[in-house]
Amino acid sequence: MVLHTRVCAVSVSVLVWLLLGCSLRHASQDDIDCLKSIKDSLEDPFGYLNSTWNFNNNTEGFICRFTGIDCWHPDENRVINIKLSDMGLKGVFPRGIEKCKSMTGLDLSSNSLYGSIPSNISDLIYFVTTLDLSSNNFSGEIPPALANCSFLNLLKLDNNRLTGSIPPVLTLLNRMKTFSVSNNLLSGPIPSFNDTITAEDFAHNPGLCGKPLDLCRSTSGGPKTGIIAGAAVGGVTVAAIGVAIGMFFYYRRMVAMRKKDDDPDGNKWAKSLKGEKGIKASYFNIAISDLS
Repeated sequence: MVLHTRVCAVSVSVLVWLLLGCSLRHASQDDIDCLKSIKDSLEDPFGYLNSTWNFNNNTEGFICRFTGIDCWHPDENRVINIKLSDMGLKGVFPRGIEKCKSMTGLDLSSNSLYGSIPSNISDLIYFVTTLDLSSNNFSGEIPPALANCSFLNLLKLDNNRLTGSIPPVLTLLNRMKTFSVSNNLLSGPIPSFNDTITAEDFAHNPGLCGKPLDLCRSTSGGPKTGIIAGAAVGGVTVAAIGVAIGMFFYYRRMVAMRKKDDDPDGNKWAKSLKGEKGIKASYFNIAISDLS
């Protein structure tokens, strides 16, 4: 019975080690494929990658000796950091980086990368804690999907050609201590980040406004629109009253002129009275004539 139990325990242990071995080999191959994809997708005019990124070596941990690559363990092909700063690399954001599934840091700063930052970037680098894409030629908008990289504590996008506004959802990254978007073409109000992020992190974006920069000018239908609307209504009302008063005096003047035309000497009443007297005098004369 004891022997049977020991045999079962050994069998389980062997099975676990086999599963772990397969998992590690699979992870290692993914990381190797990740680096191959990066090398193939980027121009390397100074040969930094071509000189050390040799994939003909099959020894365990060989990619850990590549320039700019840190591994979880020196003898294990599992990438933890990719640091390719200031190497003159050219191209778009390397999407094959998604195969480095255990990577926690990515630094592609001070190169000549261009194009937009992938809209699904959180699917490519979900576990990163640091992301530095500064000093490149990235354009387009900052993808809101960065907010799904919930482990980020450093995000540097400064010195690019990014446009649009800063996605408010980035404020949900409550681990973030460093955030920089200075020297871009961003516009609109700045979302409310924590106090560790200063005005220098937003500087030299001609359209950005709000704390910690200058306050935003109102462009919505707020108080200014209300004042303009009120002034317009008031002006129309005053004009209507003025027209009514003018029409009133004009009507009175026309009536007066019409009366003057009918009686230019102003003695119509006297003529009326004279006529009545003349009639009476005529009857009186006739009566006298009859008596004679």
